Amino acid sequence: MTLALEVSDLHVGFDYPRPAVAGISLSVGRGEIVALVGESGSGKTMTARAAIGLLPVGATATGSVKVDGVEVLGRSERELTAVRGDRVAMVFQEPQTALNPVQTIGWQLRQALTRHRRLSRADARRRAIELLTLVEIPDPQTRLGYYPHQLSGGQKQRVVIALAVASDPALLLADEPTTALDVTVQREILELLVRLRDKTEAGILLITHNLGVVAEIADRVVVVQLGEVVETADVHQIFAAPNQPYTRQLLAAVPRLDVGGTDTAAGTAPDAHDATPVVCVDSITVTHPGRFGAAAHTALSEVSLQVAPGEVLGIVGESGSGKTTLGRTVGGILPTAAGRILVNGDDIARLSGKQLKAVRRRIAFVPQDPSASLNPRFTVAESIREPLEIQGLGNRRWRARRVVQLLSEVQLPTSFASRLPHELSGGQRQRVALARALSANPELLIADEPTSALDVSVQARVLELFAELQNELGFAAMFISHDLAVVRQVSDRVAVLRSGRLVETGVADALFASPSTDYTRALVDAVPVPDPDRERAGRPVLAV
Repeated sequence: MTLALEVSDLHVGFDYPRPAVAGISLSVGRGEIVALVGESGSGKTMTARAAIGLLPVGATATGSVKVDGVEVLGRSERELTAVRGDRVAMVFQEPQTALNPVQTIGWQLRQALTRHRRLSRADARRRAIELLTLVEIPDPQTRLGYYPHQLSGGQKQRVVIALAVASDPALLLADEPTTALDVTVQREILELLVRLRDKTEAGILLITHNLGVVAEIADRVVVVQLGEVVETADVHQIFAAPNQPYTRQLLAAVPRLDVGGTDTAAGTAPDAHDATPVVCVDSITVTHPGRFGAAAHTALSEVSLQVAPGEVLGIVGESGSGKTTLGRTVGGILPTAAGRILVNGDDIARLSGKQLKAVRRRIAFVPQDPSASLNPRFTVAESIREPLEIQGLGNRRWRARRVVQLLSEVQLPTSFASRLPHELSGGQRQRVALARALSANPELLIADEPTSALDVSVQARVLELFAELQNELGFAAMFISHDLAVVRQVSDRVAVLRSGRLVETGVADALFASPSTDYTRALVDAVPVPDPDRERAGRPVLAV
């Protein structure tokens, strides 16, 4: 087999006691998909960056990295420029940041094409149309004139893939290419990667923490931990009979959407018939005004639902379905154009400023990305204490005791109180965000994609913590996510949104086992299952 990538005894170090990569060796053949999996900090991304010659400033690398037979380590920047794009290209995790927001799609494709080849403007345009056709963008001639913001998330990722394959590279490095996408779009992108592999015979190194994705398209799996290879095997062997305890630990942490009817902790709604709902959403409509004379966009249309005391309501749907808008509207951040939102029976639209502040004290948010929501200059203690100070709760001594109590509740040592956000791991930052949200004892927690940026083992621990705290403290929650397996694990009931409308609600187990709408069934069917035999038997289009 001709090798697209050959890594031998790669070491990547910084000015830290432990190297980021400590002797990793792996290979990717032409036409082969190899998954590189492991927890955050295991060396996955550093290995990929070494292959494309984009190691961070201050990093030192030894060993050997050959791309299509060409040694990458030790090359000058000029030599690496000739390798990038022509022999190796990268598909990034977040297409919104990978694309230039002020240039058209056509301009960006032409730049990629003319970087390594001499093409006339007309020839570059023809090739750009061919590339958009290859990645299955509809009406490619028109889309050349579009800007990134005019495309959906899935279409932007297709454009990123088109840019990557523009010069027919031997190797594609796909770094979490579907993490930011909902399940149906993720499914389409995975199918596209397999078809591109078949058409171009490029090797693909897939970096992901989603083992369902690995089961769906990978040929082989390389498991890494703390910069070292733990296990390498055929994908079927890894899932059926893993040899190493670490691999078994990763597989055990994967949330599953088993619709065959298994016993789970979630799935039974609390018995709260006589209790006043914590939140009652009554036929709300939310519109966003259009810009430059464009028509207003209706984000939510006549949505009605309730959240009972102590209940976790999962909110699911594709990107643009209105999930986040619903959470922000219930939290009083966005206004309604019609309908009512009652919090413990109080219509928030009719409350005075002082009354509204008191109601908002009962509601808290857990963000998707705590690294962006936590003040980088605040210590952990200051971040947790800030909501208490803003709301005027307690004196200084009480707030200090409350910070210690909250750190204990989210299972962080009190010594972390003096740390800054950049000194914490992703899972630790999410625990701080959870402690901050719980600081004022809210009755409703609105969690918007709180685990989507975490690897499977960290995600499992955060979800366990969430369930323990919810059971102990009894708060109600709206849990917003595109990961249906996660939603089923933590939710009592589930509401399904599509294009701003509520299409289905029900008890979690029953809804996922027997959806009453075709749309919900399509969402359930699109969820990757961490079982390669089951995945490929049921989805022949992805057979490898």
